[in-house]
Amino acid sequence: MRRHWLIGVTLLAAACSSNAEGEPTTPPPLPSTSSAALGEPRELAKNLSIPWAIDFLPNKEALVTERESARLLRVTPQGQVTPIGRVPGVQPGGEGGLMGVAVSPTYAEDHLIYLHFTAADDNRVVRFRLDDALTAPHPIVTGIPKGGNHNGGRIAFGPDKYLYIATGETGEPERAQNRDDLGGKILRVTPDGKPAPGNPFNTRIWSWGHRNVQGLAWDDAKNLYATEFGQNRYDEINLITKGANYGWPDVEGTSDDEKFTNPLLTWATSEASPSGLAYANGSLWAAGLRGERLWQVPVQDGKAGKPVPHLENRYGRLRAAVRAPDGTLWITTSNKDGRGDPKPDDDKIIVLPLK
Repeated sequence: MRRHWLIGVTLLAAACSSNAEGEPTTPPPLPSTSSAALGEPRELAKNLSIPWAIDFLPNKEALVTERESARLLRVTPQGQVTPIGRVPGVQPGGEGGLMGVAVSPTYAEDHLIYLHFTAADDNRVVRFRLDDALTAPHPIVTGIPKGGNHNGGRIAFGPDKYLYIATGETGEPERAQNRDDLGGKILRVTPDGKPAPGNPFNTRIWSWGHRNVQGLAWDDAKNLYATEFGQNRYDEINLITKGANYGWPDVEGTSDDEKFTNPLLTWATSEASPSGLAYANGSLWAAGLRGERLWQVPVQDGKAGKPVPHLENRYGRLRAAVRAPDGTLWITTSNKDGRGDPKPDDDKIIVLPLK
């Protein structure tokens, strides 16, 4: 069995201690974190409503989605917020609504953006043209299952210029182990929504056996990582490989079964509920909802070092995490999602300098 590292009180204890399964918790050799310290946070924008995802245009302005209002916002690096409009076809409910956003790698030529949202009958990814407004909607992936929870929702273009789509199993765990079902998967598609060349099963599926993925990020070596919500015991970060089965619902955490791929690391569910994920300066940065903190996870050669918590209980629930074109981290709060304790100026976008 591949050893996992239980994050939190156990990991921070003495090296001779044991985790809940009796395994030693001595951390592996750590990549250096000295080049990835955080500067003082700056509140860039306030009074937003469940800002769910962020991606950047070539001019360095951000596109930000709001889950329940279904608004798409334009946010400048100086903090000016301009609503572009409500996205047609979005029907919010539970954890569903307007979720992921991805800007076309060739936006300068085509002005295309991609949005992942909950519609009347499904979750779907729809391509739009963006000028002053959204036009020419074209669904590229439909039939992703929708539910009151576990809707996934993150989308991102990878280094290979294909679109990756994170889906959840909508509270129906059997979906994750069914390769004929789009729930509980990471999909990899062309900009037109077709199965990308090289996919393992000649379908849209890239990896499977997921419960609810809401974070995707690539390191400098083009390794793909994903956050995953656990049920009662372990939240996860997974190193995603082609065709791998990550075990849900047969496994939460690690397993001796060789047909399942074990997580890169795990947390107690009270310390993370990891959603958005970014990579910058040798570390992954995972936004914690229930954990109300930003986890820094040093990574090197597809291996993780000892995670470090930041912003503990300072801003409440954290949803999105993305690296901006200027090298800073942009983080969103999610205190108005029905599970937080919103302050009068929530929700916010926080800018974190790296130094």
